[in-house]
Amino acid sequence: MSKEPVMHSTFVIERHYPKTPQQVFAAFSDPARKRRWFAEGENFEIEEFRMDFRVGGSEYARFRGKNGMTFVNNTVYQDIVEDRRVVIAYTMGAGEQRISASLATFEFRAAAQGTDLVFTEQAAFFEGADGPKMRQEGWTQLLNRLGERLSG
Repeated sequence: MSKEPVMHSTFVIERHYPKTPQQVFAAFSDPARKRRWFAEGENFEIEEFRMDFRVGGSEYARFRGKNGMTFVNNTVYQDIVEDRRVVIAYTMGAGEQRISASLATFEFRAAAQGTDLVFTEQAAFFEGADGPKMRQEGWTQLLNRLGERLSG
């Protein structure tokens, strides 16, 4: 947990998926597919998930953990280039407290035997935030889950 008023961090995660950029992009642009890898999970209950995939559109997810704590992800799509990139600005909240604000970019690069995805996040973590290490671990798990969904 961050004790500083604001902690800044940038990190990059790279993944290779044995699918075309069009197939990987579809996992981001189709609400049902996005919900499966991004919102669904064993450790929490989805209270709400909605998605308007267009520049200026928004995505909202509200989760409740097994401990009863509520988490909110509120996203605005900043830039979308079909099959090439998605840029989002998002905030995370825990309970009634906003814990971070981020700018994140997903780049879909055609590669031999599939797609290289490059994810870059620039984040400001506020008092009580999860912090950069936990956030990077969280995105690592999500992108791994994306790979599982693409393979299955």
